[in-house]
Amino acid sequence: MPFLQRARSRSLRAAVLVGVSLLTVAACTSTQPSTPQPQTQTETKGPVGPVPAGLAKFYAQPLTWGNCAPYATSDDAKSLFGTQGLQCARLTVPLDYAAPQGATISLGVLRHKASGDRIGALVLNPGGPGASGMAAAAGLSSQVANTDVGQRFDLVGFDPRGIGASEPEVNCLTDKERDTERAEDLDTDGSPAGVAKQEAEAKDFAAKCVQRTEYGTAMLANLGSRDVAKDMDVLRSALGEQKLTYLGYSYGTRLGYTYAEEFPDNIRAMVLDGALDPNQDEVESLVAQGAGFGVAFNRFAAWCAARSDCALGQNAAGATKAFQDLVRPLIDNPARLADGRELTFDDATLGAIQALYSQQLWPSLNSGLDELKSGRGATLMALADQYNERDSGGHYTNTQDAFTAVRCVDDPRVTNKAEILSAENRYDQVAPFLDDGRPNGAALDACAYWPVPNTSEPHEPKVGGIPPVLVISTTNDPATPYQAGVNLAQAMHGALLTFEGTQHTVFLQGNSCVDQAGTDYLVDGTLPPAGKRCAAQ
Repeated sequence: MPFLQRARSRSLRAAVLVGVSLLTVAACTSTQPSTPQPQTQTETKGPVGPVPAGLAKFYAQPLTWGNCAPYATSDDAKSLFGTQGLQCARLTVPLDYAAPQGATISLGVLRHKASGDRIGALVLNPGGPGASGMAAAAGLSSQVANTDVGQRFDLVGFDPRGIGASEPEVNCLTDKERDTERAEDLDTDGSPAGVAKQEAEAKDFAAKCVQRTEYGTAMLANLGSRDVAKDMDVLRSALGEQKLTYLGYSYGTRLGYTYAEEFPDNIRAMVLDGALDPNQDEVESLVAQGAGFGVAFNRFAAWCAARSDCALGQNAAGATKAFQDLVRPLIDNPARLADGRELTFDDATLGAIQALYSQQLWPSLNSGLDELKSGRGATLMALADQYNERDSGGHYTNTQDAFTAVRCVDDPRVTNKAEILSAENRYDQVAPFLDDGRPNGAALDACAYWPVPNTSEPHEPKVGGIPPVLVISTTNDPATPYQAGVNLAQAMHGALLTFEGTQHTVFLQGNSCVDQAGTDYLVDGTLPPAGKRCAAQ
């Protein structure tokens, strides 16, 4: 799924992945048949562009392209990686760029080669943090194959360090432990005892991340956007690209502006869709995100009220209470499922959040809420499982583990309990459908116990001299509010393209106005006129 953050119902521990929800929907519904893969081939480009001191062997490394099947780490990836024309390789990078002669790690890379007059490689990141760029590129490749983007660019996706097919993976919780955590529903208990349990769980999570991740604290300390941006430049050179052409969705926009700060002379073009506000701290960004989901829920309620089968009734103004009346009883009486699991309040609201990323999932949300009236929770749990990337066999990808690990080094830890409590109360006000009706408690999250310091923090990007970038922002984006895109476009001195819709990210997802504007920019550098707006279709 492209991505999000885990829904923050009560504590700063439970953020919602910001990323590639629409790309995920497309990827998960792919029906491309498995086809023979290209023969293994090694491409030696030599170092392209400037090479930072001590990194020549990484920048000059050859890439050996072959079958993508060995890179699949989930059921969805196994299905997607059989798509015709895909090739995969491994990129070696330093564990610690401050000690490039030390340990190394590898990143999984996937590409679909241009079918026409090739311009170069278009490197994609779908967001998260924690989402698989390989899976996103595989899912997108069939959709763009016959477009100017697919004809003019190799579509390249990579799994950032610690994520997906990259080695080693960040590992914190086992599949069984993840199921148990979801079933406990601790975030609904804001009492002192409940806060103590949440904090004990957060501390235990941090400790397990160290114990179960290869290289331990050394890996966790070098996992953030700072390091992924450096990896992207190694990838650019290994691909033989003099300049980077980049497409970043959601959290991928942070990677974009981080790269632009570090390597301003190495950029050809950047499309940043569903932006994070670079100046906004974690607490304020989460409250803003809550407001975005609140607006998206109200839009869903209006859509639903016009239907005769609306589970929340025909009065949109009463939809929030109707939703609360359905999900709040799950706190004390979760719904038993056929597989033995129970649908909790947290999973029911998480399933709703997953559906609010895209109007394509609104009918499923309505069906799930209708089921809940009779004590059934299969559809809402399926939506929550999709968000958590849990397959039918009960296996999770490491997206949620990686999400927390990256966030804990990307932003300063939050330990002021008054600030936490204020944020939780404000979150309930802007997204009242997620309010469980119980007093909030200011529990510290896993980042408060993280064993390594943060390596970056919110700030105005210093990107003087870069070519113009294109920022796309959606008016009713539930995960990354519209104003964040406005702010990022100003900070990067770029062009802003406004999409009038209710979804998270939009480029290359079927809107002809947005797709044409973005394609024109990627192909020949033509930016849309100032104030350009595209309507939903």
